[in-house]
Amino acid sequence: MNSKKQDMGFIGKKNIQLFILGLIAVTVAFVLMAQPPVDGFLSRTLAPIILVVAYLIIIPVAILTRDKKENKKA
Repeated sequence: MNSKKQDMGFIGKKNIQLFILGLIAVTVAFVLMAQPPVDGFLSRTLAPIILVVAYLIIIPVAILTRDKKENKKA
């Protein structure tokens, strides 16, 4: 019986770097959102855009990206 092991976690250095980039983007966005003028550009426009990009693009790409070396082995 030949069983294939499928790894769903972070695989390589690139995944970890992208995930850290996403966490930094989320942190920066929350810091920008806390800036004093509540109706200013930073807290009302830029911070939500950064959050959407981080949560919907950067972090999922970090989780779903596979190394080319892993694809050749499988």
